[in-house]
Amino acid sequence: MSEITVNVNQNYVAQTEGNSYFDGGLLQYIGWSILGGLVTICTLGICYPWAITLILGWKTNHTVINGRRLKFTGSAVGLFGNWIKWWVLTVITLGIYSFWLFIAMEKWKVKHTVFDN
Repeated sequence: MSEITVNVNQNYVAQTEGNSYFDGGLLQYIGWSILGGLVTICTLGICYPWAITLILGWKTNHTVINGRRLKFTGSAVGLFGNWIKWWVLTVITLGIYSFWLFIAMEKWKVKHTVFDN
């Protein structure tokens, strides 16, 4: 039998080098927030998931961690399906499920956040 030695520390060091920062600007944030608010108001709240994904995408796509930029892959259609499910569960449980909505939304956000290549 032959022996193979693998140095796993070298890859770890390469992945953790670099700075972490956020490079979005205030005017961009204000613009995207106004656009999301207008769309939400004009559609009587139906397109609120679109506004959420718009802002989440902007925040995530302007975030760099350890030199690697994040990318948001979530879509308004995907969030809308969850939004309906969460709303129905909240109504059926007389509001009790609303305590879990924050966690459900955080799980959805993290599931759709990846490192950009």
